[in-house]
Amino acid sequence: MSDLNDPRVFFAAERTLLAWNRTSLTLMAFGFVIERFGLFMHLLLPKQLGAAGKGVSFWVGIAFVMLGAYSAASATSQYLRVLKSLKPVEIPDGYNVHAGVVTNKIVALLGVALVVYLFFAQ
Repeated sequence: MSDLNDPRVFFAAERTLLAWNRTSLTLMAFGFVIERFGLFMHLLLPKQLGAAGKGVSFWVGIAFVMLGAYSAASATSQYLRVLKSLKPVEIPDGYNVHAGVVTNKIVALLGVALVVYLFFAQ
């Protein structure tokens, strides 16, 4: 439990949550690009690469997307733990403390949805 009685502690935790949100979005975007790069290579060099299947780029891309979804969910869990440890005086009156939580949960769900889409799009 914090003894600072300062709202800057809460805002620091929220900034950390949003930084993890950006990180998770970046990981998912990078994973999507890696996954689609394999498809691009099959279009350029169809004979050298064989049939378009689930190759290395597919699995590495899926791993990055899942890592991004996991980081969004994990950051949400950590933020909620920190939020429980704060005193009411450390949270500004009328401030919506769950906006970042909702955003991160949506990002995590969309990451899982992207993985499902990539599995069945092939």
